[in-house]
Amino acid sequence: MGSSLFRRLIAAAFALVVLTLLAINYVLAPIDPSLRTAVLAIALFSALLALAVGLAVSRALTSRVRGLKRAAEGLLGAEAQPGVLSDPHDDLGSLEQSLTGVGQELRGLVSNLRFESARREAILSGMAEGVLAVGPDLKVTFCNQALLAAIGFRGSRYEGFGLLQFLRDPALYEMIRSVRATGEPRTLRFHLSADTPRTFEAQATPVAMPAGRGVIAIFHDITDLERLEQVRKDFVANVSHELRTPLAGIIGYADTLLDGALDDTANRRKFVEIIRNNAVRLGSIAADLLVLSELESGADQEADMVSVRAALESGLLTVDSEARERHVHLIREEMQDVCVAGSRLRLEQAFLNLLANAIKFNRPEGEVRVRVTQNDDGRIAVMISDTGVGIPSQDLPRIFERFYRVDKARSRQVGGTGLGLSIVKHVIERMNGTVTVDSQVGKGTTFQVLLPAAARAGRAPFEPAIRVTQS
Repeated sequence: MGSSLFRRLIAAAFALVVLTLLAINYVLAPIDPSLRTAVLAIALFSALLALAVGLAVSRALTSRVRGLKRAAEGLLGAEAQPGVLSDPHDDLGSLEQSLTGVGQELRGLVSNLRFESARREAILSGMAEGVLAVGPDLKVTFCNQALLAAIGFRGSRYEGFGLLQFLRDPALYEMIRSVRATGEPRTLRFHLSADTPRTFEAQATPVAMPAGRGVIAIFHDITDLERLEQVRKDFVANVSHELRTPLAGIIGYADTLLDGALDDTANRRKFVEIIRNNAVRLGSIAADLLVLSELESGADQEADMVSVRAALESGLLTVDSEARERHVHLIREEMQDVCVAGSRLRLEQAFLNLLANAIKFNRPEGEVRVRVTQNDDGRIAVMISDTGVGIPSQDLPRIFERFYRVDKARSRQVGGTGLGLSIVKHVIERMNGTVTVDSQVGKGTTFQVLLPAAARAGRAPFEPAIRVTQS
């Protein structure tokens, strides 16, 4: 642009020289031709000299202007850098020097701002909590990956989406709109219905933006906390209920004895036996709760070499008398002598719980079959099958929950704490194993325990799994 300007100036100067020469020639026409020729020669030489000086000055000015241009580009952060100053003491040199210094300062400030912006965006993007920023028009300007994953957003760009279009929750929209209008922070707990329903606690804060007041909201996922809170409430309710029933029996029969039944020789022994049975039941609940607490605490126990067949035989001997009393036949099938690494006491307790359930929920003259084999993959399979009442398909996914009973009336009639299968699940998982169940109503139930053989047992991380199948 500068060179074009100087070319126009030189062309105008050349035209002026030509016009001047024509005017001199016209004025000196009546004079002596030799004098006119001398004057024209002197004028032409002066014009050419002036043109040469103009070209030199033009080139110098062009170079200086280019230097100023480079300095100006440096202000904008362009890659072009200003050259060496030809003369820093004149006016143009001082201007170029000032522009160069200002450009360096601006580049430093812009670099710092870009670094801070990139760092802030990286922090927000890497946060486990969801982050959402909206402008004064309530359109999305920023959203991190955690929130995009939580709401199941599948688009490629979210910028420019309306808030209600992006998060279809009227209560959240009203809360953010109120924060933008009033400038006061607010908090809201809401449920988000996405692919997987989640519960969030959103904290919205106003933020100043060039176009006006915007809002930034932090979303804390409290789904797991809410679920744990519900589990805690259910657990307290279930424990209270389970403890209240035997306590009511103990208090009731004790009051009966105190009110005069001590002299009733026909019934007082029966009352004392009922009190004792309820006390034993309370003790069983307390003992099972302690076992569950130890298992869930994750405290490592010293692993021993445990014979699976020996642990299963110990459980069979324990339930043998009850099986004869209920006329249930215990049938030992293939019983390989294989070993696992774990706690013998806990493994015997898990087998005992499975065997006790198979007997309690069986039919008279029913069967309980046990088998221990080693699969081709090296894992040890323990099968405990019964010919009892079976488990309805809708109850199968929940039978390992604490205090969950398929038939509450019959469960209390045959005894038990409602914690047996939960203990089985925790024991087997602590030994890096799995427990599965297959059941048909009216035909029976089969529990299969899979455990790694002792040679392959280790402390490698394991994701426990409970698989439920139905025929």
